[in-house]
Amino acid sequence: MIRYITWIFTILFTLGLAGSIGALMVLYYFGRGLPDYAQLAKYEPAVVSRVYAGDGRLFAEYATQKRVFVPIEAIPRRVIQTFLAAEDKNFYEHSGLDFFGIIRASIVNLSQMGTKKRPMGASTITQQVAKNLLLSGIATRASFERKIKEAILAFRIENALSKDRILELYINEIYLGGGSYGVGAAALNYFNKSLDELTIAEAAFLAGLPKAPSKYNPKNNYAAAKSRRDWVITRMYEEGVITRQEARAAKEEAIVLKRPDPTRVVKANYFAEEVRRTLISKYGESSLYKGGLTVRTTLDPHLQKIADWALRKGLITYDRRHGWRGALLHINLKDSGKETWLSQLATIIDPPGVGRWQLAIVIKLENNGAKIGLKSGDEGTIPLSELTWARKSLPPTKTLVDEKEVIQVNIGPPIYHPRDVLSVGDVVLVELVQEKQKYYSLQQIPEVSGALIAMDPHTGRVLAMSGGFSFDASQFNRVTQALRQPGSSIKPFVYLAAMERGFSPATIVSDSPISIALGRGLGIYSPKNVTSNYYGRVPLRIGLQKSLNMMTIRLVHEYVGMKPVAKLIEKFGIMDHVPMQIAMAIGAGETTLLRLAAAYAMLANGGKRLEPTLIDRIQDRHGKTLFTADTRLCCSCKNQPWLIKQEIPLIEDHREQMADPRSIYQITSMLEGAVRAGSARRAQVLGKILAIKTGTTNKEMDAWTFAYTPDLVVGTYVGYDNPQPLGHMEGGSRVALPLIVDFMGKALDGIPSKPFKIPSGMKLVRMKEMTGQTARAGDYGVIYEALKVNQNLRDASSESSSRPSRRQPSETSLERYHKPAEVYEDSYYEVPQYESNSLPAPAAPTMSGTGGLY
Repeated sequence: MIRYITWIFTILFTLGLAGSIGALMVLYYFGRGLPDYAQLAKYEPAVVSRVYAGDGRLFAEYATQKRVFVPIEAIPRRVIQTFLAAEDKNFYEHSGLDFFGIIRASIVNLSQMGTKKRPMGASTITQQVAKNLLLSGIATRASFERKIKEAILAFRIENALSKDRILELYINEIYLGGGSYGVGAAALNYFNKSLDELTIAEAAFLAGLPKAPSKYNPKNNYAAAKSRRDWVITRMYEEGVITRQEARAAKEEAIVLKRPDPTRVVKANYFAEEVRRTLISKYGESSLYKGGLTVRTTLDPHLQKIADWALRKGLITYDRRHGWRGALLHINLKDSGKETWLSQLATIIDPPGVGRWQLAIVIKLENNGAKIGLKSGDEGTIPLSELTWARKSLPPTKTLVDEKEVIQVNIGPPIYHPRDVLSVGDVVLVELVQEKQKYYSLQQIPEVSGALIAMDPHTGRVLAMSGGFSFDASQFNRVTQALRQPGSSIKPFVYLAAMERGFSPATIVSDSPISIALGRGLGIYSPKNVTSNYYGRVPLRIGLQKSLNMMTIRLVHEYVGMKPVAKLIEKFGIMDHVPMQIAMAIGAGETTLLRLAAAYAMLANGGKRLEPTLIDRIQDRHGKTLFTADTRLCCSCKNQPWLIKQEIPLIEDHREQMADPRSIYQITSMLEGAVRAGSARRAQVLGKILAIKTGTTNKEMDAWTFAYTPDLVVGTYVGYDNPQPLGHMEGGSRVALPLIVDFMGKALDGIPSKPFKIPSGMKLVRMKEMTGQTARAGDYGVIYEALKVNQNLRDASSESSSRPSRRQPSETSLERYHKPAEVYEDSYYEVPQYESNSLPAPAAPTMSGTGGLY
């Protein structure tokens, strides 16, 4: 008997030893080369970076995995208990493996051997963390190798991390369908709620998703999703998380998905893309798409919406003036039956950039309109009144106007019947204009493009940016990426150079034909005004208000010189390395809308340097500030108890003063005159105090307009991406200015006009606007001219000069006011060493034509 017992113990010992050795060998074999589990202690999952508008609304997200990381302390206890009831009820008791669950799964799997059913799992939350974070390469395989590796890592993780840390990693890492990683992102994606707002039924639905997110998506299989959710609710009741009454009420609740409210999401694609490029250049793609950056931008959603509307309206208006280019395509309809045209229309893909417009097919023509069918199956009418603009677009022709060759736009005869525009079977774009009568307007995507920007002149914050007609059609941002000639919009800075050298708005300079010899073999430069009319000897104010090219060229060539003008243009950041070419004074160089708008912002704020910025603040995932645009210091904020007799904060402004504030104000006063009696008269309908300058380039290639108040700067540009003439007289006043009027009309609605601040050292003198002479009682055309104190009135052509080709004002006739040395250097007032015959030849486009026009 004893011998049998001995044999039994020997066999058991041998088996146990063999089993132990085998287990050790298995552990060694599968455990070698496993990932370092200790890294989970400092593991930070990829988190979505979010971009917010200035009012706190979200308008862009960037992520490889859409995840919102929620610390375990911030996750509601009920949400945690719901996931534990559904996935691992013994999580806080086991050491990484649920042995009872393993035995149960083994029995089930043995009973299913020979079938095609997927083996039942018994993974704990710890094992799932190991699988998702450390074994992602083999996570989708159902194999013993993966299970063994999971078990080994689960034990190691349990010894290295706390239970709460493991649960935090799990809840923030799991994929819950719909592109959502982690329960925080899923709550927003499915229900547009934060975790503490979830109901019992909603939390149960989310807890049921990890097993098979696509299978339990209610959009695809509502019955399966509800069944899984109800099972989780039952588990919650069995584990004592909820009461019987709560469970019953939760099961009766339907699964209702709620997408984010569109009114709380801002659409600003060009702005968002510019911010994205900035963030990548600063921090790299990994930080943007995985780092969970929080970016607060300068975007004003209200102004952005107005900017998009004004730009689209302006481009469509210009495009319609140039006629109808025809239907998108034509389909031969055998009959007008709905099944016929609807099947044909369903196969056509919407062209990029349609926005809210719809594809339609013409199914019948009548005397008073065209019957159309839409992709939705609805039918409607394009009334004749919505077709009258669609005169056929004809090829442009060249013609002579005022001895200049111009491009004349041609369109076909007037429209009297719908057949003059459309044919049955034409596929066109339409927009609903009257829902009750189902009236639609005929539309076409403009070939011309443009951009619009709005800025805060005090800080340089970009409030709105619309870089084109449609971001879907073209992601090219014409605010920041399009280099174009500024035309006459550069002139305020040319005249500012004159104001800095002692000239005044009342200084008389001749507006008459001028020809400049550029040197041996370089020819003669003979710019022209927009018309053949010349004003003769008039004040500089008239020259800027009416954008006279002859006066501007003479002012630079004979009095100021190109060197101070080029230096000022570079100083204001409009261009870099301005060539010493006289045509640059009327806008022959190249710049961007953003740079030129920033320069106008410096005029609006009295001459303080600023840099345009799209971002106010950037924070990392932990809330640490990485960047802030406002670097000013509060000098009176130190050692003051908060909220106890605190003084008004004193913020020091160390920004450079770009020019004398008095010279700046003189330019602003002249640009106000452009609205009253100059190239921007169309803006009078606004009834606001505005300073505006229009601009058009050679052969009407580009149209510009810039407008500013003391608190807002707006600039716009219109032109073709592949430069071509806009058409005769299609310049800044006719093409670009209406965009500014539309924008300002809505942006300033209800906001009282605010006059520009007059700096000290100025005087307002009653003068006759057209002559620059002191006004007397009873005179007409009288204005209050802005002069510097002790500034003398003079005629520039009457000053004596040692060089006839370059008349330089004498010291006795021009006031030399004192300026701080660090801002205004003496060299700023040096007479430029300028020789006409030493100028390099201007670029070809600036040699012929008008340069900047009006």
